[in-house]
Amino acid sequence: MYQSLTIVGNVGRDPEMRYTPNGQAVTSFSVATSRRYTSNNGEQVNETIWFRITTWGKQAETCNQYLKKGTKVLIEGRLTADPASGGPRVWTPKEGGQPRASFEVSANTVRFLSSRSDGEGEFPESGRQDRDSGGFVGAPTDDDDIPF
Repeated sequence: MYQSLTIVGNVGRDPEMRYTPNGQAVTSFSVATSRRYTSNNGEQVNETIWFRITTWGKQAETCNQYLKKGTKVLIEGRLTADPASGGPRVWTPKEGGQPRASFEVSANTVRFLSSRSDGEGEFPESGRQDRDSGGFVGAPTDDDDIPF
């Protein structure tokens, strides 16, 4: 059995990096995806879904260095289920209110889609790092290079 998830969206907050007790880097950040459509009654609907992304090792260090809020990214990874429910992680905010859910993704690949001219920072010459190989693969410089 195998699962793979591809997300294209914008980084919602600056990445936060920490280290495991054995010294491995772990970086977490959020990504928002959105779509706009017209409902059956003719109203424009904006739908936003948030994902919590976790990266490991060299990829975590690279994401922490180059990503920031607003950066466009493509994430390939696997959905991480809540061990208790088997679904998204559910919690109640500290300030009270309705319970919330979080879709959590362990990233295998992170591709930087924003170009340097977007003012998103200086990306490495190649903007995607494959977690398994540890190597970089060239990043597209504009939306015409994205295959969808």
